[in-house]
Amino acid sequence: MRIWTTLAIIAGAIVAQPAAAQNVDATKPETVVAALRDAGYRAVLTKDNSGDPLVKSGAAGVDFSVYFYNCTDNKACKTVQFHAGFVKKGVTLDTINKWNATHRFARGYLDDEKDPRIEMDVDLDEGGLSGALFKANLATWDSLLGEFQKAIDF
Repeated sequence: MRIWTTLAIIAGAIVAQPAAAQNVDATKPETVVAALRDAGYRAVLTKDNSGDPLVKSGAAGVDFSVYFYNCTDNKACKTVQFHAGFVKKGVTLDTINKWNATHRFARGYLDDEKDPRIEMDVDLDEGGLSGALFKANLATWDSLLGEFQKAIDF
């Protein structure tokens, strides 16, 4: 009888253990998609022009992309970059420079057509980030994206 009680306690302890949360890992683009969706964002996995993974999403009323970098043969990627572009003429380099000077985690610039862009890199190398830390980075991106829109009067 004592053995059955011990086995029942062990079995109960095993069942009670939470499943190990999967890290968000650039080698597994589906984990990026899942983390975005889990945070309430839409997320569609596709490929960029070179065949690397690409996730299309949106925040703050704006579409954005998650590009995958440092990939080997269009997989086994190590980093991602959140990117949003705006078709907005008249934004000056001075406006972009002032924004960059006061915001640490993302950078703005003007593209070849003088339209504003914003980017934020996230290192997912060496096993990625926990879901919670990825969501914290996503919240930072969302906030900075909104602040950038205000700065460029979009």
